[in-house]
Amino acid sequence: PSPKSCQPNGANEEALRCEIEELKQRDLALDQEIAQLLSEGYSLEELEKHISLLHEYNEIKDAGQMLLGKLAVIRGVTTKQLYPEYDLELSD
Repeated sequence: PSPKSCQPNGANEEALRCEIEELKQRDLALDQEIAQLLSEGYSLEELEKHISLLHEYNEIKDAGQMLLGKLAVIRGVTTKQLYPEYDLELSD
């Protein structure tokens, strides 16, 4: 998530300039992170595969959370109350 350091005065053009600057800063920071990882011996292919797997994991986790939520509604309990039944930790 990008930092919200700019506080535009309501003008759309100024808000867009601010957002563009924040995106440029984020792009630079990401380029620096990539350069750091490459210098540590990681390959771009390895990083892309890792990112892809993280996206897949997050999608599966979101689906699981959605199902737990629906089950909790059906049972009239909170999702937190279902965690022990399925051997889940709150950090899962």
